[in-house]
Amino acid sequence: MSLVFAGVCSHGPGITARTEQADPAQYSRLEAGYARMRSALREARPDALVVIAAEHFANFFMNNMPSFAIGMAQHYEGPIEDPDWLRIPRRNVPGSPAISRKLIDGVMQRADVACCEEWKFDHGIMVPLHHLTPDYDLPVIPVNINCQAPPMAPLHRVYAFGQAIADAADSMSERIAVIGTGGISHWPCTPDTGKINEAWDRDFLDRWTRNDRAALIGYTDEDTYAQGGQGGYEIRTFIAAAGAASGKPGEIWCYEPIPAFSCGCTIGVMAVDPT
Repeated sequence: MSLVFAGVCSHGPGITARTEQADPAQYSRLEAGYARMRSALREARPDALVVIAAEHFANFFMNNMPSFAIGMAQHYEGPIEDPDWLRIPRRNVPGSPAISRKLIDGVMQRADVACCEEWKFDHGIMVPLHHLTPDYDLPVIPVNINCQAPPMAPLHRVYAFGQAIADAADSMSERIAVIGTGGISHWPCTPDTGKINEAWDRDFLDRWTRNDRAALIGYTDEDTYAQGGQGGYEIRTFIAAAGAASGKPGEIWCYEPIPAFSCGCTIGVMAVDPT
């Protein structure tokens, strides 16, 4: 089979935890974007959903921080945060060890990954799933890219990692969908929380929609930190999704800079050629 869907979306916890603090018109457009992606994902009929995320010290810490990790559990518990605060009930999210193993075996032909039989989901995965698979009836394969602290994988390797996921999907009988989740510019847990660099976000999204590999991997971490904050390192998840689309262009269905959610909230989809 092959990759049947590729896209990106934001995962800020405020999207569910602080809904009433957002401008109603902006929030309505964001929810419409999630609904459109949910419908498109359903129409793609995937057998499993690969979620490329940047987790937030829920499972990995500085003493054990792989550059790339893929889960292969029967199920995953989430959210790790207080469900009353995040407003997402805690549950077991279905996985598929068999599909994960096929994906991992394929990815390892081109990239080295850590394999995890235990994984707790934080908002980085649960917020997208809450919007995109509200019935939690689609097996999920979690993928983590270290976006927390150096040493982080250079961007050309991140793009290649996305390509390795697509190559692995091409060798599998199952239909595979990929979602990259992140926040573009944001400054979480700092005095600048709520700041959004809209110009920097829009420039990045222009590069992303063109799937311009040279432009996407042209950032340095120093520049990203200066322009996009420490949360800006999460562009790696979007870049991996672009790599998975094998050079195909994309389209942004929603971009709303919402300070109450501490990020420019984004919904985007890449063109793919499922077979």
